[in-house]
Amino acid sequence: MRPRCSESGGVMAEGLLDPRTIRQLADEIGLRPTKQRGQNFVHDANTVRRIVAAGGVTADDVVLEIGPGLGSLTLGLLEVGAQVVAIELEPALAQRLPRTVAERLPQAAGRFRVVEADALTVDVLDDPQPTRVVANLPYNVSVPVLLHVLARFASLRAGLVMVQAEVADRLVAPPGSRTYGVPSAKLAWYAAARRVGSVPPTVFWPVPNVDSGLVELIRRDPPATSVSREDVFAVIDAAFSQRRKMLRSALATRFGSSTAAGDVLEAAGVDPQARGEVLGIAEFARIAEAAAQRLR
Repeated sequence: MRPRCSESGGVMAEGLLDPRTIRQLADEIGLRPTKQRGQNFVHDANTVRRIVAAGGVTADDVVLEIGPGLGSLTLGLLEVGAQVVAIELEPALAQRLPRTVAERLPQAAGRFRVVEADALTVDVLDDPQPTRVVANLPYNVSVPVLLHVLARFASLRAGLVMVQAEVADRLVAPPGSRTYGVPSAKLAWYAAARRVGSVPPTVFWPVPNVDSGLVELIRRDPPATSVSREDVFAVIDAAFSQRRKMLRSALATRFGSSTAAGDVLEAAGVDPQARGEVLGIAEFARIAEAAAQRLR
């Protein structure tokens, strides 16, 4: 493609980012990626396009991107015609992103906006509301961020997130599997999740020491229950706080005693001798509801 001159006087080609450009952008803003913040930037255009395609993104979507970094995935999302709202914590990155879009995909600049904030604190976004989340989530906060945006933005109907492979396995794990736990159970409140691919470390800068996994999300209704999500999630936390214990013992502190916990579990139709890792989100909701009814 025809090169363009950036505002800083350098030559910037149009289109998606490549390894050389990513290094140039990082040098320009004085960025030194840190492990602590999980900063690993995709530098392979084919991988970016594969992620966008796997996410089912079209020109009809308003995509929520979390932690866009230098803009690798942002440009791929804009390339297919979507609108993109990106939440970026780092001021230098947030302030550089609009210019990167204007330089490399000038025709898409009007479809992009950036919110400089911590994604865990963003509860409201200007219209149009996001319809899909597609993000390369920082490894250290991937689960809390994902659960937060699904809770706050009911307009999100689907999405695709790239996370550490181990986290991906936990998010999609079914009840009874070795990796099933709190993330799996809580995500199931909001969405069906499945693993749809892997991404090798070699397409990132800096190169991480782990593989990444792609997780597809499809929004679904939570279990029908008279109690709140917070009540259900409190039961999940308690059930997995002592993973090897039977539910009757694991929930004893929450319900006052193991006898009381056993009564609640029986009222919910759950075996008091079962363990938390065999229950699905519907069973956790029944336990929370049975506990609430017992207190009435």
